[in-house]
Amino acid sequence: MTNTNQRQKQAKLLRIFRKIHRTTGAILFVFFFFVSISGLLLGWKKNSGGLILPDTYEGTSADLKDWLPLDSLHKIACKILHDSVSKDLSLGLERIDVRNDKGMVKFVFTDHYWGVQIDGATGNLLHIERRRSDIVENFHDGSILDYLFDTKHEQIKLVYTSVMGLALMTFTITGFWLWFGTKRMRKKKHSSE
Repeated sequence: MTNTNQRQKQAKLLRIFRKIHRTTGAILFVFFFFVSISGLLLGWKKNSGGLILPDTYEGTSADLKDWLPLDSLHKIACKILHDSVSKDLSLGLERIDVRNDKGMVKFVFTDHYWGVQIDGATGNLLHIERRRSDIVENFHDGSILDYLFDTKHEQIKLVYTSVMGLALMTFTITGFWLWFGTKRMRKKKHSSE
């Protein structure tokens, strides 16, 4: 194969990769925008001064033997949520985060992005929190669509993360080849002159 045929073949391959790169970018532009902004916010969440990720407050005792029973703390958290935020909110729990080293229990509710931090020993309210970091995370991984459409097994999230992961891999491969292939063609052109 002559140098001219090799260069034509490589130029054709570069055009194909450029088209794939451009088309993928155009189709998924909005999704990449949301992933990049939400990823940036998630990276900064612990340094947001409580704006994105609520600060963790400290209770009075880190010794579990001084603590109230977990079911009592749960009832207190539910009462606080209904009394302080809204009686209409669901009391379904996503998780209970026990931080005995901080003397605190955090109750994170499922359906509405609210959390309540309670002193484990006294049952006193430490903080009512809006879980903005959870909202941002749900945008980032696409599970916000599962939430909005009430899907049961995160099917939309699975498709979304697969498409975005494959798209990122496609961008990486095509972007590298556009850089490397062009560089290689120039080098071959200069060496043949």
